[in-house]
Amino acid sequence: MLQNKKIIVGVTGGIAAYKTAYIVRELVKKGAEVKVLMTEKAKEFITPLTLATLSKNPVCVDFFDPTNGAWNSHVSLGLWADAFLIAPATANTLAKMANGVADNLLLTTYLSAKCPIFVAPAMDLDMFKHSATQHNLGLLRKNNCHIIEPTSGELASGLDGKGRMEEPSKIVEFLENTLNKQPLKGKKILITAGPTYEKIDPVRFIGNYSSGKMGFAIAEKCAEAGAKVILVTGPVSLKIQNPNIQRIDIESAKEMNEVSCKIFAECDGAILSAAVADFSPKIFENEKIKKKGEMTLELQQTPDIAENLGKSKNEKQFLVGFALETNDEENNAQQKLKRKNFDFIVLNSMREENTCFGVDTNKINIIHKNGEIKNFTLKTKTEVAQDIVDEIVSLQQK
Repeated sequence: MLQNKKIIVGVTGGIAAYKTAYIVRELVKKGAEVKVLMTEKAKEFITPLTLATLSKNPVCVDFFDPTNGAWNSHVSLGLWADAFLIAPATANTLAKMANGVADNLLLTTYLSAKCPIFVAPAMDLDMFKHSATQHNLGLLRKNNCHIIEPTSGELASGLDGKGRMEEPSKIVEFLENTLNKQPLKGKKILITAGPTYEKIDPVRFIGNYSSGKMGFAIAEKCAEAGAKVILVTGPVSLKIQNPNIQRIDIESAKEMNEVSCKIFAECDGAILSAAVADFSPKIFENEKIKKKGEMTLELQQTPDIAENLGKSKNEKQFLVGFALETNDEENNAQQKLKRKNFDFIVLNSMREENTCFGVDTNKINIIHKNGEIKNFTLKTKTEVAQDIVDEIVSLQQK
């Protein structure tokens, strides 16, 4: 299952580095092409010659070879790889990764990589339990790193507890299962995200507080699951990471409707997470409106994107919507589910703290058209996105 996969193995300065030799050997045996990156400290625990021999490739430590000036490009390495495994990952390297420090080749390659990142921590139990380390691991999870949890057992310090790097065979198995887990492979999915801006005059607009974080997280998770994603987004400052995501930037509800209706016919489904403005000014003023006391702004309804897609949806397509409510949440969401012809709807409540606009967490309920309701706890938006994708996968398997 790893045949012809291009895998970078990063080695940092911990006693568990000796296990990396077994990881590299196993990956090569399974048909992967392996390149090893080492930190200077890692060389004190295992020699580059050992890992070069096992990987059948030169080991990279520095940005260039001082003997001949040959350049090791972190950008090229990051683009080359199908996966990047860091094992062992020390507390020091975890902290640098979490905070974007780029003071060696391994870290700059991590920041340049477009592929899935796998991290196998290894350290003493108190270092692993420390709040700083756990905070850094949380940041890495939020950045879509796959954390291969350490096990409990006897440690190099002589103590016994959690912090021991997972066994090489288990690490390789984790990579195999994750890299080949693409339940949406071959699917094409439309995702809408962010707010829309409805212009009043050249300098003013009607909008909302949506940051686009939820929609972008869903797009990333769908792409990780193998889908080809078309992300239609309103004005946001976010960036996409996965090359399987095609981004289309729009501004108004009318533009989002036109693009979405055009694209949806060629898609297997759509997830409508954008916070589309319900109204737009009836008249757009070409010049800035001057302050002249009170002003009445006449509004008109914007196109109903969900309704339009719901009407055109065929039996092979799925349609997922969002409902943001302030009162009578569940009843309002169920009515919207039926009106728009959704397969399921994701319900958010403005009454829940640390959810919805501008924050990195969310708490959702998922209501299916068959009446089934699933309630979820407060999670990061990345974790919520995974829950939504899992529901879509289940839907496809029925």
